[in-house]
Amino acid sequence: MKLVRATPQAIGEAAAVIRKGGLVAFPTETVYGLGADAMNSLAVARIFEAKNRPRFDPLIVHIADPSSITKLCSVVDSRAAKLTERFWPGPLTLVLPKTQVVPDVVTAGLASVAVRMPSHTVALELIRQAGTPIAAPSANPFGYLSPTTAQHVEEQIGEKVDFILDGGKCTIGIESTIIDLTGKEPVVLRPGGLAIEEIEKVIGKVTISSARWQRPLSPGQLPRHYSPRTPVKIVADEPAEIINGTRAGLLAFKSVKEKLPYEVVEVLSPAGDLREAAANFFSCLHRLDGAGLDIIYAEAVPDTGLGKAIMDRLHKAAGKRDTRQNLPKTIGD
Repeated sequence: MKLVRATPQAIGEAAAVIRKGGLVAFPTETVYGLGADAMNSLAVARIFEAKNRPRFDPLIVHIADPSSITKLCSVVDSRAAKLTERFWPGPLTLVLPKTQVVPDVVTAGLASVAVRMPSHTVALELIRQAGTPIAAPSANPFGYLSPTTAQHVEEQIGEKVDFILDGGKCTIGIESTIIDLTGKEPVVLRPGGLAIEEIEKVIGKVTISSARWQRPLSPGQLPRHYSPRTPVKIVADEPAEIINGTRAGLLAFKSVKEKLPYEVVEVLSPAGDLREAAANFFSCLHRLDGAGLDIIYAEAVPDTGLGKAIMDRLHKAAGKRDTRQNLPKTIGD
């Protein structure tokens, strides 16, 4: 494995690795991706092996030019055209009917494919120099916390990757929003780095999927996902009751008035800014997970804008779809 700063020379080397069927971890504005040539079935299969990812969970294909979507998707309707024009490059993934050139291993045998154009300059240049769309889920063991730094990738799956491009910390820090446009009504399969309210300004009202799919239509739909090894419990706005001898940590939304009764406290945004909270979310959870705690209490955030995406990750980290009713209390402003 080679981890290097994402210089022009390093990006060229990484692109050569992709062309040869290798695996490259690279930064996007959302999280670090684990990439392979999307047109090379054997290379894509290595992604599943490196992540220990079930083969029924489809991947997102990354492109560097909006026009490339017509190679991958057989139908690009007016809704897709409006969304790509407004939000690409950016943290929005579209699920559309696929063409025959997309290998079945990428889509888990589905008739649709998930496609996005990232905005990170390193990701775009890697795709351009590789000369092929790049299939890339998050660069972590399946179901675990997503990586927002190259160091997260190295610590989690470094020995299984051929090349890691270090492009610094991801600016958005939450995976892309995924919207399914294969049916008459648009359906958000995963809230993410683009607020649903922004999407609705462009194409009108959308449905938010709440189904626990037997077979995922996109990444991030399983009921337990984005999880640290330490148990997570979502709480509300006053101190939680902690059993004596339990080493507990707190993932707080805003500044806390006091540290006790927690061993460690991580604050998503002292000012209560949801964009800052999203950018810090996975890094804070990584630090809490490495602190030797027995449990992590996570404060609920406002369920609006990027708060929907944060709460989606928290519910899945906790292993269930909690509601905000009857939650225990925790510290807050």
